[in-house]
Amino acid sequence: MDINIKSIHFDATERLQEFITKKLNRLARHNEDIATAEVTLKVVKPETAMNKEAGIKLSIPQQDDVFASKTADSFEEAIDLTIEALERQLEKIKARR
Repeated sequence: MDINIKSIHFDATERLQEFITKKLNRLARHNEDIATAEVTLKVVKPETAMNKEAGIKLSIPQQDDVFASKTADSFEEAIDLTIEALERQLEKIKARR
């Protein structure tokens, strides 16, 4: 799986990128056909709580793209929530087949 990480208006740390890669590789258990994962990280309203947004779009050949986006206090928490949402979507797709 190819992983593209875009951080908008800040630079993502190496540790954060490794965390994201590790979490996305877990998604392969649900669907090994995932070709690419596009991760978008951004800070919304920097002066408030719950201001870290993570969006992930998975491209799967011969299927519609799967997308989820969540906001939390930290990027790690937002990524975890987004991954959970994607896992639920992938399970539904798997059940339909």
